[in-house]
Amino acid sequence: MESLLAARHDGRMRFPSPGHLRSLDELHAHAASLDLRLRGEVAGSGAVPAWSRPVTVLGRQLHNRFCTHPMEGWDGTPQGQPTDLTLRRWRNFGRSGAALVWGGEAFSVTADGRANPNQLHLTATSEADLAALRAELFAGRGEVGLAGEPCVVGLQLTHSGRFSRPHGPLAPRIAQHHALLARKYKLDPATKLLTDGELEAIGEAMVRAARVAHRAGFDFVDVKCCHGYLLHEVLASHTREGSYGGGFENRTRLFTRIVEAIRAECPGLGIGVRLSAGDTLPFEADPQTNVGRPMQADGFDGARHHFGFGATPQAMDRTEVHRFAGHAASLGVALVNVTLGSPYWNPHMQRPAAYPPSDGYLPPVDPLAMVQVHLDATAALKSAHPGLLVVGTGYTYLQEWLPHLAQAELAAGRTDFVGLGRLLLSYPELPADLCAGRELQRKRICRTFSDCTTGPRNGMVSGCFPLDPFYKARPEAAKVKAIRQGMAP
Repeated sequence: MESLLAARHDGRMRFPSPGHLRSLDELHAHAASLDLRLRGEVAGSGAVPAWSRPVTVLGRQLHNRFCTHPMEGWDGTPQGQPTDLTLRRWRNFGRSGAALVWGGEAFSVTADGRANPNQLHLTATSEADLAALRAELFAGRGEVGLAGEPCVVGLQLTHSGRFSRPHGPLAPRIAQHHALLARKYKLDPATKLLTDGELEAIGEAMVRAARVAHRAGFDFVDVKCCHGYLLHEVLASHTREGSYGGGFENRTRLFTRIVEAIRAECPGLGIGVRLSAGDTLPFEADPQTNVGRPMQADGFDGARHHFGFGATPQAMDRTEVHRFAGHAASLGVALVNVTLGSPYWNPHMQRPAAYPPSDGYLPPVDPLAMVQVHLDATAALKSAHPGLLVVGTGYTYLQEWLPHLAQAELAAGRTDFVGLGRLLLSYPELPADLCAGRELQRKRICRTFSDCTTGPRNGMVSGCFPLDPFYKARPEAAKVKAIRQGMAP
């Protein structure tokens, strides 16, 4: 499977969308033609559908196995507070009916660590702001008849590190030098690294944010270690000197200190981690075809320059990922949300899609193959660490066939939860509909146009501009559509 990550096509090939496949047998046949093991079962088969089997999370029995992924909407105020758009998004997360809400939001613990100028971040008003978001979530649950149903709600704590844009332009705060990313983002190779003391100060800010989230009523916090943001980069800092680079113990030291401090200062607050459980070399668009390919750079020796976490220059490597998961469990981390790579340097793997965002490239392999990579990474982590509660990713690209694959993965014990992100922007009630036995509303199913990413990449808010009538009526919709059409081959 790892060999697929470096495969290429000539730019003329078109991959069939799952939505165009007419039966589960056709899906299986297409997967087999790609040498995939992808299997689906009749959705909801059995006396109790697999997604409706109860599970205990942080001492609370939940009645379904759906999880909302954290999604930052680029729609707060410059002062770090929520707007009506933010509140609407959280209400929709409540309307999803998902019993596990993984953050709803990527919440920056410092102002200079924001990924964009409108990202929510820690301020003097954050406790009240977060309580208002949580209240909006529960109001949404009430709208779909779930006011009395238990759920567990967390907040994702983040610092964007290399991808910080607190005032618009890239203002990176990096933990290690990375030759390929420096080239990709035109970063001076001599850019100063964050000192050990500065990393520790960011860790202390994460602990402060956890205290605020706890007081605001959240059940857990996510100490985010994914997608190339700061803590993920620290985990990959093989070449960094000092207390937070080099060997495994050093690279996990900052995470360890943060988790231990949260446990000491916030008794009763659960802790999770969203983890990039595999990676590749950064990708770029082939200038002739616009198809993604591993980056090429003069003087770069992949065998000598080791920058990744869960990766070698040749393939993904789960050895350290499993070691980290075991270490996290020993610290009292109860939940792991599995993702891969980064939306910045290998989006075809991180978020399988038919259409790339405006700063992306055409997928080098059938996106269905990347779904398989996600499912396998989740299953491997769950098998190796059965005591952890694991959330799987990569389901949205399956479109109509999502329920069938969810049924199969949950029934086989390959994951504990099915995580959903961008699909909930177009069709937030999908989990509630499945749990109630209702037929899916096909016209609302995400078709992975990537407009929810293209908007923010071009200074606009995020939302489902093609399918959500609310966002379709906003002035950004025409701009985003024009950008997408301008990218068409």
